[in-house]
Amino acid sequence: MNYIAYILIVIALVLGGGVGYFMRQLIANQRTLEARKEARALLEEAATKYKEMLLEAKEEAIRVRSDAEDDRKQRRSELHHIEKRLNQKENSLEHKRISLDHRDQVLHDKEKDIDNLQAELEGLKSEQIRQLEQISGISGEEAKSLLLQAVEQEVKEEASRQARIWEAQVKEDANREAQHILATAIQRCTADVVSETTVSTVLLPSDEMKGRLIGREGRNIRAFEEATGVDLIIDDTPESVTLSSFAPVRREIARIALNKLILDGRIHPARIEEIVKKAQAEVETTIRDEGEKAVYEAGLAGLHPELIKLLGQLKFRTSYGQNVLLHSLEVSYLAGMLADEIGIDSVTARKAGLLHDIGKAVSHEVEGPHALIGADLVKQWDGSAEIAQAVAEHHGEVPTSSVLGFIVAAADAISGARPGARRESLEHYLKRVRDVEEIASSFSGVEKTFAIQAGREIRVLVKPDEVDDLAAIRLARDISKKLEDNLSYPGQIKVMVLRETVAVDYAK
Repeated sequence: MNYIAYILIVIALVLGGGVGYFMRQLIANQRTLEARKEARALLEEAATKYKEMLLEAKEEAIRVRSDAEDDRKQRRSELHHIEKRLNQKENSLEHKRISLDHRDQVLHDKEKDIDNLQAELEGLKSEQIRQLEQISGISGEEAKSLLLQAVEQEVKEEASRQARIWEAQVKEDANREAQHILATAIQRCTADVVSETTVSTVLLPSDEMKGRLIGREGRNIRAFEEATGVDLIIDDTPESVTLSSFAPVRREIARIALNKLILDGRIHPARIEEIVKKAQAEVETTIRDEGEKAVYEAGLAGLHPELIKLLGQLKFRTSYGQNVLLHSLEVSYLAGMLADEIGIDSVTARKAGLLHDIGKAVSHEVEGPHALIGADLVKQWDGSAEIAQAVAEHHGEVPTSSVLGFIVAAADAISGARPGARRESLEHYLKRVRDVEEIASSFSGVEKTFAIQAGREIRVLVKPDEVDDLAAIRLARDISKKLEDNLSYPGQIKVMVLRETVAVDYAK
């Protein structure tokens, strides 16, 4: 029974496998048929597209060929046109060449004619020159020399006139600019007009004090003079005595000490020596304070203490009645303002202006001009070569070569020349006027000289037959140069040379 069941199962399995295989074959065949149909459809579609693309390619090729043919025809037409234009230009150039050849021939013939005419003219010129030489009695070289001399004289006169015009224009422009700068600086400077005099007279409460100052057998006056280094002059002037010394600081110490002795009333050698030491210490303090005050007012910093001390000593020094320290401060202000107007460093200019007369503090102890002494002091204590050069140049002991030197010299002249700044003795003034006229009269061709404007202008009348226009210009410069070299004067002197030619005739 089991055996039959196993056989049935096996048969069932075999039949099932056969049916399954058969079914799979049917399905596979069905899929194959479908795939073939799909592939056949794709091939037909591809063939259709291929034909369409082939037609499009043929149409594109036909279009490109047509465009190329049109372009070729157009280019051929353009080339034909260009070739035609070139032929026309070639024909035109050929005609021009022929015309130029003809012109060259004509010009060549004219050149021959010109050469012939030139040779003929040269012959005529030589003949005329020979005839002129026979008529005039001079050779061609001599005539050329005379002509050159005449032309040279004419050129000199023309150059002289033009030079005067240019010089006048340059002077006018320079003077206008200088006046503007100086006027601006002077307007900005508000310094007081003060003229000081060094007073060496000390008032006494009574004439009895003179005897006490002299002392027994003159011991008090000797002690006073030995302690101060100042001469005490006691004369018949009522209720006053005079102090005499070339050293202004010593004279100031003696003045203070003498006033203290008069107020104290105890006058003997020991007291005199004590009072003089106190006065000396007081003056040294005043010197230092005045120097520092001047530096502060000038707006400067870092100045060497020795220079500050020398500036303070200028407090007791006067020049033509003008206090030298106040003058130095004024020059410092003016130099700074001039530097601002010109466009250079105003601090350096103020410093040079403040120190320009520093040599006057020791000029009584050192031999030489105060400008050069001051320059040495600046080199020693400040080390600025530029400022030292300006100090040395401000009075002309050294030729002025720097802008700073010109500024300091101008500021110094403005400060000294303003009205009331300085006083001058009548004898010195008259002597300076005489010297100005004598220097101007020392030149040849000068007829008369007149010093006017308080000696600040000299008018020179010349002989017109001896001095021409050019010589008059040179004469004005020579007189100015000689005045600068031989005279010392404040400000400047204007030299005006006048030449007048008077023509006289009579109608009969």
